Amino acid sequence: MSASTGDAVTNFALELRSLYREGGESELFSVHVDPALLGEVHLLRRYHEVAASAAAGDTIVYHASIGNSEVVEFLLSRPERLVLVYHNVSPPESFAPYEPAFAALLRGGRDEIARLRPRVDLAVAVSQYNASDLAALGYRDVQVAPLIIEPDRLLAVEPDPVMRHHISAHVRGPMALFVGQLLPHKRPELLVEAFHIVSTYLEPSAHLVLLGARRIPAFAAALQRQIVELGLANAWITGALSDTEVRAYFDRADVFVTASDHEGFCVPLLEAMSFGIPVVARGTSAVPETLGEAGLIVPPDDGPMVFAEAWAMAADDAATRAELIARGRARLHGFEPDAARARWRELVAV
Repeated sequence: MSASTGDAVTNFALELRSLYREGGESELFSVHVDPALLGEVHLLRRYHEVAASAAAGDTIVYHASIGNSEVVEFLLSRPERLVLVYHNVSPPESFAPYEPAFAALLRGGRDEIARLRPRVDLAVAVSQYNASDLAALGYRDVQVAPLIIEPDRLLAVEPDPVMRHHISAHVRGPMALFVGQLLPHKRPELLVEAFHIVSTYLEPSAHLVLLGARRIPAFAAALQRQIVELGLANAWITGALSDTEVRAYFDRADVFVTASDHEGFCVPLLEAMSFGIPVVARGTSAVPETLGEAGLIVPPDDGPMVFAEAWAMAADDAATRAELIARGRARLHGFEPDAARARWRELVAV
């Protein structure tokens, strides 16, 4: 259980805390806290100090996305009402070759959520896909409510002028952008394979930018080796960037691509739509639910050739681009933050 900047779960927890503060006191706690958030999020070990007056009539909201036995034991020991917000747990298999300990946490996460079932008063999933997952773990009457997000928040950020100049100087052809942590289940290596086809056979001037934190150094190194071995000079891994730098990349992108195996929601899809960027995505997990008809969905079993063809179409075909951009803007109406806040107020009675 970790709170970090730029993390969708952390951002949503901050939003939900604001709703609870409309009716009283509310604080955030986590086992691990990014130093940049120490003024906003408390370490869990300080719960008895910070929330000294907490009692059975109060509510604990548990944002579940990974296993942590310390957190589960804490929740089982407390008298407060427990609300589970389920963001889904990534499959551990893809992590095992790189970080076996982290894979074990993921593997234990589902067991721990099942163990909490008798203790949970209200279970809420942020997508129907996640709700189905909870049902498979034995939960009943699972409620579904969207994340409270501002998909267009980056439009209010001034793009970094140095990064904008860098992109302008080095990118001449259509640019595909992926935004997300470079983790095995995100399958960035499939994007590299598809880009090899795009740049070799369809659009030699194309670029691919993989924008996100290198959370697992060994995996990021393997991805970089793949790029080098394929001779893809126009494929870049940026690492984590500031919002102003991310804005510069969104401004330049011609198509947004993701080949992820597993998403409980996928916020970057909506961010891309807010910039009028066509989306090409593999139709896995909650991606079709989040995307709706606002992008080109590639069947999961299709290979990189099919993905590359959809990628080139979204980048180069004017009629396809116009249709996808229009559908994206329409799709965003289904994620209005005020409507999401109203739904959460109804669920958590604030």
